[in-house]
Amino acid sequence: MNTVTIIEIIWCVSAFGLTAMVLLHSPKGDGIGGIGGQAQLFSSTKSAESNLNRITWGLFMVFITMTIILSAGWLSSAPVTPVTVPPVTVPPVGN
Repeated sequence: MNTVTIIEIIWCVSAFGLTAMVLLHSPKGDGIGGIGGQAQLFSSTKSAESNLNRITWGLFMVFITMTIILSAGWLSSAPVTPVTVPPVTVPPVGN
């Protein structure tokens, strides 16, 4: 396994983990409870929610860092050469 493969695996794992963490978050909207002012009654952040926020931000930073590294091409050892396309010759249309 080379470095690019390892970083791609970390990138995929962080993408799936980030998706799972976002789905685990509780909704922040008031909904119908905001009409009577009931939403402020239960707005305290629990330790589980703050830990979930920390894990989500950590996975986000890992995902963005790996995305930048993979897209910048810093890990490729071969020099990047432009692709040249040979000219297309079209035979003449005739009788």
